[in-house]
Amino acid sequence: MTAPHVLFVCVKNGGKSQMAAGLMRQVVRDAGTGTTVDSAGTKAGTTLNAQSVESLRELGVDISDQVPRQLTEQMVRDADLVVVLGSEARVESVGGTPVEVWETDEPSRRGIEGADRMRLVRDDIAARVQELHQRLSR
Repeated sequence: MTAPHVLFVCVKNGGKSQMAAGLMRQVVRDAGTGTTVDSAGTKAGTTLNAQSVESLRELGVDISDQVPRQLTEQMVRDADLVVVLGSEARVESVGGTPVEVWETDEPSRRGIEGADRMRLVRDDIAARVQELHQRLSR
């Protein structure tokens, strides 16, 4: 069996999908598994969210060299699994590629902003990434 290819998607590819990809790369590296990890945006922006970058840096994960990428049908087709983060981005399956949606924590709805908000988002995504890695490793 070939190693799975996971594609994380959000709207701008500057925050949540980049965080998920960075966290998944770390889990894959630590576990020594060969999962391929990519991320993209349905309406890709031009920069990474600085708070996303900083919140991952606190965990020793550096995504500062990443660049937002525009999602294409080919990217979906090439993936074994597409994970959409949040409810704003919409991704249709291409060529039978499964698409799952993670309704991630949104602390701003509870009045939590700034670095505290981003840490809660990060921790929610990190737990989901761990679970996904375990699922893919079975």
